[in-house]
Amino acid sequence: MTTTADQTIEITALSEQPHFREAVSDRIWKAWWRDEGYLFEQIADRVRQSLGPEIIPAALVAAAGERFLGTVSLIDSDMDERPGYSPWIAALWVDPAHRRRGIGAALVQAAAARAFEAGFPTVYLCATPDNAPFYIPLGWQQIEANVAGLNILSLSR
Repeated sequence: MTTTADQTIEITALSEQPHFREAVSDRIWKAWWRDEGYLFEQIADRVRQSLGPEIIPAALVAAAGERFLGTVSLIDSDMDERPGYSPWIAALWVDPAHRRRGIGAALVQAAAARAFEAGFPTVYLCATPDNAPFYIPLGWQQIEANVAGLNILSLSR
């Protein structure tokens, strides 16, 4: 649980709150895949895979009561250019009205903790050069720059 100045936020696996599945699918699709020509149903199918008992793939959600605030995913691979890196934290999204309150940081930390608890020594993520600095204060280190236009960062336990 995370508390901000105005609300208590709970971060759980999407499998524990499956009623947020459509919201997660919608945010991920609109943010990254719609403009690439993917159908909403294709992304919804990927998100549906996060509802199983497996550690990966998994989606986490941040909520204040029944209000969806954000999501992050833990997936096997996020870049075809780097197949040796696994697992990845991906698709971090916080609804605009709730940004800059620590929700994104809490989601990323919860996803990394889940990977570490499962025995993974290192997790990875990719970010645009503009967004990569967000992760540095959270303990992430940039390990590569300009891989398909993105920076790759890692976090080890």
